[in-house]
Amino acid sequence: MGTMGLGGKEACQQVVSFLVGATLPTALLVLLASDRLGDGLSAISTSWGPTPAHQLQAAAASGSPASNLSAGSAAPAAVTHGQQSGGFAGLAELLPKVSTDDGTVIITSVNEAFARPGSLLDVFRESFRAGEGIEHLLDHVLVVTVDGMAFAHCKAAHPHCYLLEVSSSMNLSSASKFMSDAYVELVWTKLSLQQRVLELGYNFLFTVHTKAVLHKSDVDIVWLRNPFWHISVLADMTTSSDVFGGDASSLDDNLPNTGFYYVKASNRTVEMLRRWRARFPPNHEQAVFNEIKHELAAGDGLGVGIRFLDTARFAGFCRIYHSDMGAACTVHANCCFGLENKLYDLREVLVQWRNYTALTTEERTSRKFMWKDPTKCGTPDKMDRFTNP
Repeated sequence: MGTMGLGGKEACQQVVSFLVGATLPTALLVLLASDRLGDGLSAISTSWGPTPAHQLQAAAASGSPASNLSAGSAAPAAVTHGQQSGGFAGLAELLPKVSTDDGTVIITSVNEAFARPGSLLDVFRESFRAGEGIEHLLDHVLVVTVDGMAFAHCKAAHPHCYLLEVSSSMNLSSASKFMSDAYVELVWTKLSLQQRVLELGYNFLFTVHTKAVLHKSDVDIVWLRNPFWHISVLADMTTSSDVFGGDASSLDDNLPNTGFYYVKASNRTVEMLRRWRARFPPNHEQAVFNEIKHELAAGDGLGVGIRFLDTARFAGFCRIYHSDMGAACTVHANCCFGLENKLYDLREVLVQWRNYTALTTEERTSRKFMWKDPTKCGTPDKMDRFTNP
């Protein structure tokens, strides 16, 4: 009997060990997928209703996001941080009206030249309606305007507009040349607003389709498919790329493009924005981010998880020939100078897209459909044909 009792204890211990061993990977996965400072899993899907638990688990296991995008969400808990950016009157009251159920806001910015009827704001909004199942995402877009006329144009076309108070005596209504005083002030004020969004507890996806500057690395953008499915829940920041080397986690092989990036709200990402802003001036924010990305991601420092998006899905005119319409989520008007050039070629993108989506499923899957070279804007071999106005 004593021997049998000892065997029963050993068997029980083995069962307990097995159960503990089985649960540890799941617990580790949950820990990795959530922020190290206690933030919940950030996940996004194309559906309006709640995402089933098994889909959340499957998405976490694959590194893909998986929560729902729907309206009427309550404000998330604010992130606690020692040095808050402050200011931005009315922003805290506006964000709950725009955010998804998981507390994500899509942010873009315009000035009067790009917000007026028929300009880039209209093209941007049109792309959501032409895209595959993404029109509802317009309800979660916050358009940040940098002058009074832009705000008036925005209110006439879009439900969620915010007038950013820029302390400047310069005219911000027209496009500002690269590295002009107006350019530098605007791009760094943008980071201050983004930091405040994170401090208030909201994730954001910043998409510069109508930025109030003209520069070869700044992008105007159309949306065609839901990009959130390609944003990893394991990353603090996911950014588009000017050059993508094949490994989404490589800091050395990828060149970031901060015209389209997602940031998950946490104390760590608030500090990331603070350190990023602390490098102002003299360079623009994209170049500064590329310079400090290793510092931000260092394991003995802040430890920010950074992922890069494949240019095959998040295309730009610089590398348009690498993109298949069957995979494309967004198209950026980079390698392009001048508002009229951007408008012309982005409208051409939508024409090509509508021709593609009008095909039958069999026709669309029979072969790859590649984008045509932009007519007005430049792929790298065409760059020398354009000069900065």
